[in-house]
Formats: sequence, C-alpha cells, structure tokens
Amino acid sequence: MKFTKMQGIGNDYIYINCFEEKVQNPSELSIKLSDRHFGIGSDGIILIEPSDKADCRMDIYNADGSQAMMCGNGIRCVGKYVYERGIVKKDVLKVDTMSGVKTLYLDIEDGKVVSVTVDMGSPEFQTEKIPVTYPKDRMIGEPVVFGEAEYSVTCVSMGNPHCVLFVDDVNQVEIEKVGPMLECDGIFPHRANIEFIQVLSAEEVNMRVWERGSGETWACGTGACAAAVACAANHKTGRSVTVHLRGGDLHIKWDDKTDKVFMRGPAEFVFDGMMNV
Repeated sequence: MKFTKMQGIGNDYIYINCFEEKVQNPSELSIKLSDRHFGIGSDGIILIEPSDKADCRMDIYNADGSQAMMCGNGIRCVGKYVYERGIVKKDVLKVDTMSGVKTLYLDIEDGKVVSVTVDMGSPEFQTEKIPVTYPKDRMIGEPVVFGEAEYSVTCVSMGNPHCVLFVDDVNQVEIEKVGPMLECDGIFPHRANIEFIQVLSAEEVNMRVWERGSGETWACGTGACAAAVACAANHKTGRSVTVHLRGGDLHIKWDDKTDKVFMRGPAEFVFDGMMNV
C-alpha cells in the first residue's frame, strides 16, 4: 500500500489516498503504523476518500486507534495533497469531515500550496454540546480543581471537545502527568483535548497541547482555535491571535460578524513510501 507522510507545524500524520487504495481495519492500522519505533511513526493516519457532498472526505484515526472528528493541521495537509497530486485542482475546496463540511482557501504560488486557511466554523460553548458535565450551561473561566491544583478552565468545542487552561509558563507544565489525568477526567464523557495557554500579549500566546488519543503533539489546529476563542472570551487577547506551538505558528481569527473561526498555517510533504499490510 502506498502512503504519504505529511506534517502541519509538527502535527504529523500518515495519509492514504483512498481514491486508489482500500483500507481494512483502519483503527488497527493506525496503532501499528503510528508507533515511532516499530512503525512509520505519526500522530495517526488520515484517509483521503471520495465524497458525495464535497470535493473529498477525510477520516482521522489517532495513534491509539480511536477515531477523531476533526484535525485542523490534518485538513490543511489534505488540501495540499489533493491539489498538488491532481485530485482536485481548485483553490477553494470543500472537505467532508465527521464535524461537517469545511471550506479551505489555498494560497498557491508556482503551482504549490504554500499555506491554507480553513473555515473552522463557529465555536460551541454550551456544556452539553461540547460535551462536559458541569452545573452551568457555559464553562468560561471557571475555577476547577484537577488533582491537587486549581485551574481557570474554559471548555469549548471546535467540532471536538477542548479544555483550555491558563498557566504562567507552559514550559513548566508537567504535561505527561497532568495531560492524561485531565483528558480522562469524569467531567468529559468523551474525553477531551487539553490546551495549556500562556498569554504573551493581546496578539500572541504560547500553547502546549495534550491531544485526546495521541498524547502531547507538536501542534493542534482545533486546539489553537479553541485557545484563541477562549482567550478572547476571557478578555485576555483580541479576536486575532498568533498561537506559538512547539512545531510552529498558527494564525487564528474569530470573526465578530460571522462568529466563524479562521485558521491559517502551512502544510508540508515529508516523504512517500510503500508499506506491507
């Protein structure tokens, strides 16, 4: 089976062109291939498939085999893949996901996609729709104790559940200890992605992320969107923010007229290969 390794600011996935290939047991395949010692190594696999409602569809499987609803970095790579590999030659694409159809705007130079802006849709703050179990209908800047520490917590869905925590220094977070504890806390019925945010100014924040099903990753597009929305909702930044992640920067704008969140960032090919399955 042919595959392509791609990354969006360090959030790396194995992409399989299902216009040409057939995948059996994608959950098991993702566990096998994502292993960085015995497999190819990735945060998961993404299947690029035909769609009857968009230009293509993407299905995402995390490194632990669980299925993800949406991935901002992953969908940018899908846009670059289908354009440069000749599947869909449009500079505005529609991609079907488990979180609905997303619109991608490709920045093209000399036939190459240099960056992609994704319409990520509107954020969802209603606790029952995120979902998060909490006695209020919204969870914005709420003091919550996890383990032995109290955090200011904002929960939001960007098509998948996010828990945003504000900290003084993201580099001091014991993310391998705290991340899985929060991800699997009982208030999150479907688990959650956990973002640790250090506000630098009204336009810039640092972020580390513990992704549901994958552990700490170098970047998370939906997480960056959730973080930017949470910062604005807590009056810590404006509505246009540069999010600095371990793998690079994403530029997020929460439009005050449409309520939609737009994410801009790069997407890169790493290598192509063949695998035995």
